[in-house]
Amino acid sequence: MKKTECLNLMDYVKDWDNWRDTLHDAIGEARKLGWTDAQIKETAAQMGDFLASRVCPATKEEKLLQELWNAGSPEERKTLATLLFKIMK
Repeated sequence: MKKTECLNLMDYVKDWDNWRDTLHDAIGEARKLGWTDAQIKETAAQMGDFLASRVCPATKEEKLLQELWNAGSPEERKTLATLLFKIMK
């Protein structure tokens, strides 16, 4: 993906630890709104599709996640989203 064809979100989240904290906070907010874990995981999978296709990886961790996401089948992507959900709790 060319740099001009993707978004760079790291201007917002700054680094990997901040990104993890942001996701952790988002999960907490979704729970406050009454979302189930299944709804959060499904939304995470949908967001993963968007991020993998539109966001430039700015860290080696993001690059690895993008490569894993792009290599996975739809079911494997849901598994990856579930694993990320588990480590963000």
